[in-house]
Amino acid sequence: MASYKGFRSNNSMSTLDFVSKRVSIHDMRILLVGAGGVGSALARIAARRPFAHLIIADYDLARAQRAATASGSYSAVQLDARDEQAVAAVAAEHSCDVLMNATDPRFVMPLFRAALRAGLHYMDMAMSLSQPDPGEPYRRTGVKLGDEQFAAAGEWADSGKLALVGMGVEPGLSDVFARHAADTLFREIDEVGVRDGANLVVDGYDFAPTFSIWTTIEECLNPPVIWERDRGWYTTEPFSEPEVFTFPAGIGPVECVNVEHEEVLLVPRWVDARRVTFKYGLGSEFIGVLQTLHKLGLDSTAPVQAGDVRVSPRDVVAACLPDPATLGDAMHGLTCAGTWVTGTGTDGAPREVYLYHVVDNAWSMAEYGSQAVVWQTAVNPVVALELIDSGAWSGRGVLGPEALPPGPFLDLLTDYGSPWACEERTPTAR
Repeated sequence: MASYKGFRSNNSMSTLDFVSKRVSIHDMRILLVGAGGVGSALARIAARRPFAHLIIADYDLARAQRAATASGSYSAVQLDARDEQAVAAVAAEHSCDVLMNATDPRFVMPLFRAALRAGLHYMDMAMSLSQPDPGEPYRRTGVKLGDEQFAAAGEWADSGKLALVGMGVEPGLSDVFARHAADTLFREIDEVGVRDGANLVVDGYDFAPTFSIWTTIEECLNPPVIWERDRGWYTTEPFSEPEVFTFPAGIGPVECVNVEHEEVLLVPRWVDARRVTFKYGLGSEFIGVLQTLHKLGLDSTAPVQAGDVRVSPRDVVAACLPDPATLGDAMHGLTCAGTWVTGTGTDGAPREVYLYHVVDNAWSMAEYGSQAVVWQTAVNPVVALELIDSGAWSGRGVLGPEALPPGPFLDLLTDYGSPWACEERTPTAR
């Protein structure tokens, strides 16, 4: 596999040492852990691409069975994602090659460790959780997203297995876009800025997040991380540096703010840029709700006593809100994920582009029965799994999407009937 101009790593071992010759896993058997909205959508998408068989696992067996039945002839099992020994045993029983993690970030590390124990390849769509710096949380990083996983990079490399982390839409496709821009569009990059916005409306609800509220609270209320070449990683306050970003496909201008996200921790490891940021179009009402939850302590994951039971306030909030996977029939509009890149183009002139992927909820519901946000997240790991199956993507160790060639991914994504686009913009003085 060819190396890249500007290929870089902040790991102790060269990332190039982790990239191996092409090795195909034909007739791949995948242990899919998590049968919620994203997991169910992933199964439906994979069912149309007959490169693999899925064993769908969830703590709720009925939910796993529903996902398996809706997707064809897949198997379903009951599994507690926290039980590393049980996960490894199920993987061995079903002769699995890959563990695909479709759970929320709380379960990343037990599943990551279980995959290593069982000798499986591993993939997730969100990385191990962060812990803010106890003294200066809005200035210095503490434990960063993914730190626990990258600490095990050597073990994974020695095992000969691949742990592909952050392979959803954001992170995931956004990181592939960054790699593509660095390889083909720019001589030098000033900023890689992931920008996410939508004009989705959910009828009949005053407040109905279109993605997991547990994950949304985590990434929006933690200190956002920014990367600068001369400074490294540092933090700022939640919802800082608001800017109006104009999204394509008729979505239009949306105010975006800093939130914590994996791309800022992944992109600088492999893409040479002066600055890396992530901003989310949340809207003032959504931000206000999150701030209120924080003031009341309802964002906490620490259990509290409520009558005769101990319960996490954040879990209570999640239980009181509608399941995002069930909102598709009430939703309408578009969601857009993309990577905005500025710098010097290959011709030596200033250049500014926005590489993006748009999904119309009406299309994803009619075509797959999945609402747009979960479908957009789910399609990308399926594309990555198919590339690993064919040998077009391969490696060992802990890698982000940026470590692998973007061309095959972007071509195959289009083949899935979900094309991406690149919009040239007028470079602005910065």
